[in-house]
Amino acid sequence: MTEVETKLRVVIADDERPARSVLAKLLGSFSDVELIGEAENGPATVELVEQADPDLVLIDLQMPGLDGLGVARKFKAADRPLIVFVTAHDEYAISAFEVQATDYLLKPVDRKRLADTLARVRARLEQLALADYAMPEPEPIRPEPAVNRGASRFLERIPVRQKDDILLLPVSQIASIVADGELLYLTTTRKERYVINHRLKALENRLDPHRFIRLDRGALVNVESIHRVTHMPGGAFLVTLSNTQQLKVSRAQSRVLRRQLLRL
Repeated sequence: MTEVETKLRVVIADDERPARSVLAKLLGSFSDVELIGEAENGPATVELVEQADPDLVLIDLQMPGLDGLGVARKFKAADRPLIVFVTAHDEYAISAFEVQATDYLLKPVDRKRLADTLARVRARLEQLALADYAMPEPEPIRPEPAVNRGASRFLERIPVRQKDDILLLPVSQIASIVADGELLYLTTTRKERYVINHRLKALENRLDPHRFIRLDRGALVNVESIHRVTHMPGGAFLVTLSNTQQLKVSRAQSRVLRRQLLRL
């Protein structure tokens, strides 16, 4: 793992640029923290969180479009990053903790108080990781009887256009599928790369869930191609495939990966 991959990944959300600048400067003084994005209103915060999958969101309670509490309520508890509200008003403290906020910072934020909050965030992430190991075993995945396999509704080949030709790429040879907007990048076990124009969710629905597992909102991998799983701080994973590809696993999907693949 690289140094960047071990850092606490943080998003700042505040409609006032000076306030974002102050927080960004404070975060920059911590070597184990990475600022991965900023947002100036509620809807932009939701979009940024969905795309970047941060560990922590430092968010102002009062923002245009959707306030901080509204942003928190947009996410299910299992998919919600840890949230710390930052505000000049203390009358919203009770409401903040109703959405399971990790902490509540009053402006102006000083470095020592922020350091305490970041330590609390890391401790919470470790608690969540340990709690996953205590969850009950899921029902084992049982393959369909052989007599039904011929009638499988799942794709066995994916058509890939190459100039005037169409290549029929066997699904069994695909190691990973990574989304970039409306484009999907298919990488094979031999590290050949192909591009198709399709929505990831639509394709996922046509792939055998026993064969492919989601790593985050933008990536699927072939279970048979997973060579190594490396634990990262905060309970997330880094997956190394047999073709040497390395892909990060979101915190929420790390729990799924742990339950489905990393237990005897």
